[in-house]
Amino acid sequence: MSDVIINHRELYRLPWTLPDNAISWLEPTSMCNLACDGCYRENKKDSHKTLEEVKKELDVFQAKRNSDCISITGGDPLLHPDILEIVKDVKRRGLKPIVNTNGVALTKELLGKLKTVGVAGFTFHVDSKQGRASQWKGKNEIQLNELRYSFAKMVADAGGISCSFNSTIYEDTIQYVPELVKWAQDNIDIVQTMVFICYRYIVPSMPFDWYAGGKKVDWQKISYHTDAERKVDILSTDVVKKIREKFPDFSPAAYLNGTEKVDSLKWLLTERIGTKKKIYGHVGAKFMELVMVANHLFTGKYMSYAAPNLTSMGRAAMLFLWPFDKGLRKATLAMLKNPFRLFNKAYMQSIMIIQPVDFMEDGRQSMCDGCPDITVWNGELVWSCRLEEQKQFGSFLRSVNKQ
Repeated sequence: MSDVIINHRELYRLPWTLPDNAISWLEPTSMCNLACDGCYRENKKDSHKTLEEVKKELDVFQAKRNSDCISITGGDPLLHPDILEIVKDVKRRGLKPIVNTNGVALTKELLGKLKTVGVAGFTFHVDSKQGRASQWKGKNEIQLNELRYSFAKMVADAGGISCSFNSTIYEDTIQYVPELVKWAQDNIDIVQTMVFICYRYIVPSMPFDWYAGGKKVDWQKISYHTDAERKVDILSTDVVKKIREKFPDFSPAAYLNGTEKVDSLKWLLTERIGTKKKIYGHVGAKFMELVMVANHLFTGKYMSYAAPNLTSMGRAAMLFLWPFDKGLRKATLAMLKNPFRLFNKAYMQSIMIIQPVDFMEDGRQSMCDGCPDITVWNGELVWSCRLEEQKQFGSFLRSVNKQ
């Protein structure tokens, strides 16, 4: 357990809810060209949904959920034969199309076509437990920064497209998180977001029986299980503690709580401002509130995946919004210690830590309250990270203490 103390009441509780959320999660396929350790989706070769099916799911989102963007994921969505039409349709509906991909199938030619039809951003999942081939096989997280940079540079060269990275964090890779945060700073001009996802799976030592409705389920038949003992309770605060070993001033500003534990930090958002050479500071809760409320007031939506032209306005944010937020005031003073910094462009960059499902001692499952990664199943909105339960058993699984 982490000994990092973060008082959730000092952070801004992101206003995302089931019907009104910054993001929605579209899965046109579960087919993938990698096999990531800890993936919660069963990889099926012939799983492409038809374009008509995809559009019906988008209709469900628009009927039931107010969103700023659509994360197009899977599987790997770049493998879908109609990916250009899907992106085009999302854009036509007035939503931001964000492609979540491992990047294997992305080429400059395909990127150019995706930009033409309106792609707003990419989130690349890159970590050392994906089973990548050739030169990346066996590389650790630091060595994979070369691959991350190649994707970021490709997107930056295309221009006007947001670039984010995901990495799953395991017991043996959490050591690399501070260096990944440093790499993000080194590329703050072309990388808008870094996301760290704490590893979760069902392991033998869990003291639960599993039920679908009233029927007991063999835990070894649950798709996301492992017969090996693994650490599956890494917390977002554990990741913060590790980051602070290198960046002691690292300060989260906003969060989502758990459905069963109000003070758990399930989505923990940090927004920092600076340059490649120096981070001036971290915004506070009031800045996050101002951004979310103002965006909703003027656009009717909560903001997600800010475009590069917005994240490059860090200097303007400090100079004009410092009266509203103590974090911005501190960052502004740090910048003004050297007046020549006024002539340097400053960038805003998000660091997000996600802590998936937590199992309480009494068997309750604490999910992300207001989770953005909600998808469609049989015309209803469901958690994407547990969709395989619906597919396998027709309902979400309950964990019950063994008698």
